[in-house]
Amino acid sequence: MNMKPTLFLLAAGMGSRYGGLKQLDGLGPNGETIMDYSIYDAVQAGFGKIVWVIRKDFEEQFRTQILSKYESKIPCELCFQSIDALPEGFKCPEGRQKPWGTNHAVLMGKDVIKEPFCVINCDDFYGRDAFQTIGKFLSGLKDGSKNEYAMVGFRCCNTLSENGSVARGICEYNDAHHLTDVVERTEIMRVPADGPICYKDEKGEWVAVEDNVPVSMNMWGFTPDYFAYSEEYFKEFLSDPKNMENLKAEFFIPLMVNKLINEGTATVEVLDTTSKWFGVTYAADREATVERIAQLVKDGVYPEKLW
Repeated sequence: MNMKPTLFLLAAGMGSRYGGLKQLDGLGPNGETIMDYSIYDAVQAGFGKIVWVIRKDFEEQFRTQILSKYESKIPCELCFQSIDALPEGFKCPEGRQKPWGTNHAVLMGKDVIKEPFCVINCDDFYGRDAFQTIGKFLSGLKDGSKNEYAMVGFRCCNTLSENGSVARGICEYNDAHHLTDVVERTEIMRVPADGPICYKDEKGEWVAVEDNVPVSMNMWGFTPDYFAYSEEYFKEFLSDPKNMENLKAEFFIPLMVNKLINEGTATVEVLDTTSKWFGVTYAADREATVERIAQLVKDGVYPEKLW
């Protein structure tokens, strides 16, 4: 019998652009957080366990506000990301304050996740279809499956903010729908406001892309072998002096994934979804998000009281 997949929520972000712990901001009719909707959708899609990676300094608030809601309903685990959680022989550079990035956060789950798992950001609203899609993929893997991963590719036009640029991984894939490249673009928006979707390249110039180009919203499907690859590659990453000198260098998931697919170690299937992403990248996004959730409740997609 296949193990039920685990939902792994990255919740250690500092909410720097938004101001405050946006992970715990109540946006639903009864103060539900975006994360509550993700967990609800995941449970409906057949996930059997929830794991969060958070910062140790808001553990107490997290246990009171979040964990207490779920512990009686589904198996839950917490793990912690800190900038000094490094492999043996490495030391955090002096003056570094920024976490080491999304793939470092993923690594923190290696001792508690032993089954296929889906990684998501806790402050992005992914939508029912996205969870059904990745849940079906993970549940369909053979026992002991390795090196067969997946990514939900959102259509870029379904992932923009009206209040500024967004960061996305722009994806390219082959005829088998296997990912061939994912490039993290930190500034994506329509230029001008009613024009094509563009990203800013290394030279600071705007480059146009198709509306439906698949982008990574950090919704990945992995099996536990991914942790071992990440550990090895993180050591390489830290051994590179430029990553140690740059106090903002980050070990992103796309960096790890690109290495594995370019070496031919693993495949990553790009799964299409009709879901429309929304979230609170900027404080100004909050109102629109509250309205969209209220509409989904009104349309009967979610019950008024989730749990």
